[in-house]
Amino acid sequence: MVDLPAARGRIDKRRAILEAAFSVFSCQGYDQSSVQDIADEAGVSKQTVYNHFEDKQRVFDEAMAATAESVLADNLAAIERLRTPVADLRASLHEVTREILEVNCEHRSRALRWLTYAQVARFPHLIEVVQNRTSDRLGPALADRLARLVLSGQLRPCDPDQAAEQLLAMLSAPAEARSRMGTRDVPAADIRFVAEGAVDTFLRAYAPPADPGSVSA
Repeated sequence: MVDLPAARGRIDKRRAILEAAFSVFSCQGYDQSSVQDIADEAGVSKQTVYNHFEDKQRVFDEAMAATAESVLADNLAAIERLRTPVADLRASLHEVTREILEVNCEHRSRALRWLTYAQVARFPHLIEVVQNRTSDRLGPALADRLARLVLSGQLRPCDPDQAAEQLLAMLSAPAEARSRMGTRDVPAADIRFVAEGAVDTFLRAYAPPADPGSVSA
């Protein structure tokens, strides 16, 4: 019989080690971080870390993957409000895109990117580890929400995958530039400016034609 409390305790400890590891890596970089640093941050022994992970690289890989999953979950929560028709599409898109930018401009997301940039030459698989858990899944999820808006008549008929890709590009490129490739904070005013500009451009391309009958002679 499985000891459920023991299994839960092991899962919780593993999660705590991964959170501590990402904190250490994001502050010190991969090369300057040690398993002992991770153990100290997590409040466990060095042997406990090795009981869960075979070496520092495995801790790094799994910490990056877990953080990417966490970032994705927050982004998916942001776009969930587009699942059903909304009363004010422009206002809803402004809110959703602002939340996506806030998620991707916070320290956790920025550290995820610059750690990937810093180590991708040594660990090429990091691109797959991170992208498979972030943009590669966020794009299709946003496309699904946009397709629903097309069906409800709130967006003109279009390729929702292409529309989602374009909207995300209008968010990610300016955010990356303003954060200096993830190395500095992005002011809230800049986040609002980027979100509003992206939505305004997006709607000029994808808003349905105005109803001629609604225009006064």
